[in-house]
Parts: sequence; C-alpha cells; structure tokens
Amino acid sequence: MSWWRDQFRMWTHLQLLPALESGEETLIGGQAVMEGVMMRAPHSYCIAVRRADGSVVYETKPLAKVSEKYPIFKLPMLRGLGTLGQAMSLGIKSLQFSANIAMEDEAKAEAALKAAKTGSSVTMLAMNALAPGAVCSAPAAGSSGSGSSKPFSNAMMAGQLILSLGFFVVAYKLVPLWIATWFAKLWPVLEGRIAFNLVDGIIRILIFLCFLTAMSRMKDIRRVFEYHGGEHRVVFNYESGKPVDVPTAQSFPTFHPRCGTSFLITVMLISMVVYTLLPFDGFAAKFASRIVLLPVIAGLSYEIIRFAAKRKEGVLMQLLATPGLRLQRITTQPPDDQQTDIAIKALAGAMEEEQRQGGQLVIA
Repeated sequence: MSWWRDQFRMWTHLQLLPALESGEETLIGGQAVMEGVMMRAPHSYCIAVRRADGSVVYETKPLAKVSEKYPIFKLPMLRGLGTLGQAMSLGIKSLQFSANIAMEDEAKAEAALKAAKTGSSVTMLAMNALAPGAVCSAPAAGSSGSGSSKPFSNAMMAGQLILSLGFFVVAYKLVPLWIATWFAKLWPVLEGRIAFNLVDGIIRILIFLCFLTAMSRMKDIRRVFEYHGGEHRVVFNYESGKPVDVPTAQSFPTFHPRCGTSFLITVMLISMVVYTLLPFDGFAAKFASRIVLLPVIAGLSYEIIRFAAKRKEGVLMQLLATPGLRLQRITTQPPDDQQTDIAIKALAGAMEEEQRQGGQLVIA
C-alpha cells in the first residue's frame, strides 16, 4: 500500500469517527475500528483487532471518567463537552492502534510476496547456471525487503486531524452557508432568518448524507460499518441481560439509539434552530458564529438528548431518535459471526479490566 493510500484511508476513517462512536458516559459503549472494535466500560476500555492470519491483538487499559478527573465537567453543558472530548480522544487512539496493526499485516504480506518473487528469481538463475557458458549472479543485498508502510505516528495523526478539521469547516460550515447565500440572492424570499437557516441546514444534511453514501461504497469502510453493526448487537445483548455469545448477539438489531450517528444528526437539527436566533446578517459574521458556537451547540445537543433519554417513551425522544436510527441504515451493516465475536472479545476485555479495578460489572 502506498503512503498516499495509507493517508487517504486514515482520513476517511477520521471523517467517519464521530458517526461510529458513542459519546456518552454510559455503562457500556463502543466504536468500530479497522478490522476490530473498541469497547469501553465506565473505567476501562479494550481494543480487539483481528490480524490477517486470524489472531487477535488487544490493548486493554483503565480509563477514568473525565467528570471524575475534572469535577468542572459535571456541570450542565460542560459535561457534554468533556464526555465528547474524551470519546473523540479515545476514538482517535483506537483508530491509530487498529491502523498500525493493519499496516503491519500489509507490510508482512508485501515482504512475503517480494520474498516469493526473489525465490523464483533465484531458482531461475540456478537453472540458467546449468546451461553452458551461463553466468550466475546473486540477488542484490537487501532485496528481500520489507513492507513500505510506516506506522502512524502521533505527528502524522496530528496532521490528519488538522486536515479533517479543515474539511469539516469547509464542507459543513462554509459551503452550506455560501450556497444558501447564493440562493437568497436568486430568491429574496429566502433572506429571512428562518428560511435562510432552514435552507442552510438542509444543504448541510444533504452534504453529510452524500458523503456517508459515497464512503459506504468503499470496501474498507463497509467492513468498518459491519463491525459497527456487530458492536451495536453486542451492546444490545449485554443490556438485555442474556448470556453474551455470538448466536444471541446476532439476534439483535444493528440500529442503536445511543450512537454517534444519532448524535450528529441531532446536532445538525439543533444548529438550525440556534442559527435562526443569531442577530447576524453578514456572511463573515454568520460564518464566524458557526465556528465559535460549535462547542455550545454540541453541549446543548448532549443535554437535550440526555433529557430525552430519561423519558424513553416521550415524544421528544422519538423525534430525536428516529432520524438517527434511519441514518444508521448506512453507518451500520449486518456483521458476520467473526466480526461479532471480535466485539464480544473487546467487551470481555473491558469488563475484566473493570473488575480488576474493583468494579461490579460482569458479563451477564
């Protein structure tokens, strides 16, 4: 795999990261990564990644709640930012871990292929040497080679995050605002704040849907969506109180209301309301406010979802959950038994670490 392909692969996964992880301080949650799953308990996490040879690699560590480390994040609005920030940080770390495992496998495969080719060349040279007058030369030093892929260092991940943030600002803030402004010039009826921000929000959601649909057609991303479905099924299985095993987990749906996909669509809907309340008319002021108020909207969305979740049968919860659950038809796909098994292994690792810390959680 070339360096540029590795970078693009990581970029696509980072763009989808918010849709794949659960940004809530819940009992059990998780995230799909490259050929694996990360599961977290209240005070621990475990990443399980399947290698190309079928073996499984783990990373299991304790993880304190951000609200326990920094009490300020227990306050309304701030608790959402703290929880989401920690979830994104852990998600990036998990993705980096899985990407490096995948690149190691690819490097080994490239080295094995090169060695096989070199072996064939040596055989041919030996056969030619039997011919009268033939001259036999040894392969050049270092020709056995190794894979060309390099691990994703922290510096490389920082560069990827900068690119991802730039794409986010342009695709979901600048472009919708510019198109809505252009439409308002063509049709003055759209100049009102309600109409303008409605169009702006619809364009943003359409861009998001188009991007998700395009990414879902990539083989690599589709497999991540399958692991995402496996993670959801295992979480459902655990929450049901039934024994957690592959056959039982496979009987549950892949759509889960506590998913990053649902949170993202909620943020987009709430942002339409917030932007309508802002007393800005100029393009620059509107654009700046969309960037500056992003943490406020994320915190507000978290609080609204938290409030609605306490009233599971309420109308508000239904209104918030329905768009996200429908969108998960793209971001989750039915997993096979091996993918579901990886999610179970990640859950078991997180639970074992939780117990080592004195936690009371056990797999039902």
